[in-house]
Amino acid sequence: MKIRKGDTVYVRAGKHRGQTGAVLAALPKEQKVLVAGVNVVKRHTKPRGMARSGGIIDKQLGIHVSNVSLVDPGSGAPTAIGYKFLEDGSKVRINKRTGNDI
Repeated sequence: MKIRKGDTVYVRAGKHRGQTGAVLAALPKEQKVLVAGVNVVKRHTKPRGMARSGGIIDKQLGIHVSNVSLVDPGSGAPTAIGYKFLEDGSKVRINKRTGNDI
């Protein structure tokens, strides 16, 4: 997955299309990301003893990684991501449009 925790992403598809937010967690096995303030649902929970009280809580659900684009920190526009290897052998993410490092 090319999207990581802490990245700012733009939602390209779905009912939350057009919103942006920071990635709270990346779930590579499920190919999903949790984006702050996007795809939040109400969950009705029962009390479970002394550990957890019941009530209505907000729960963050994942968005498939194909429905989000990374926002370029320089321009602020959604961009495609690629990879490049440097001379020292390290791998960095690049903006496909401009070729700049992310």
